[in-house]
Amino acid sequence: MSDTTIKKIDSKFSPKGDMGQKYLACGKHVSMRLWEYEPATNGNGNGKVESKRDYETVGYVLSGRAKLYCEGQTILLEPGNSWIVPAGASHKYEILEAFSAVEATSPPAEVHGRDSSSSKERSSCNEKELGEITLNFQTGS
Repeated sequence: MSDTTIKKIDSKFSPKGDMGQKYLACGKHVSMRLWEYEPATNGNGNGKVESKRDYETVGYVLSGRAKLYCEGQTILLEPGNSWIVPAGASHKYEILEAFSAVEATSPPAEVHGRDSSSSKERSSCNEKELGEITLNFQTGS
C-alpha cells in the first residue's frame, strides 16, 4: 500500500534557517519554505552571497521585487512572477524592495544540511519542530 499520510503545518511554529527562510511542509521528495519581508540590499548590486545548491528551486513572488542572477543571466522578480533555479546553478538574489516569496525545493533543501552553511545541519524534516499535525487514512477497497 502506498503512503497515505497527510500533514498540516502551522507556520507560527516553523523554524527559521540560517538565511532567514521559514521552513514549511516537507515531504520525501519536495519541501516548501517562505521568505518573509526580506530587507532590500540597497539596489547597488550587493545582494545575497552567490551559491550553488544540490537541489532544484521553484519560487513564486508574493510581494516586493528582486533581481535573480543565475549563470550569467539576470531576471527581475515581481509579484505574481515565478522562477526556477536548476540544481547546481550558480546564483544570487539582489533584493530591491522588501521581498516575500514561497519556494519549493527538490530534493528537500533542509534535509541532510543541504540548506545550511553551518555545522548545525538538519538531519530530517522534524515534525514536532515544524508544528506538524500528521493524519493517517486508508482508502476504501
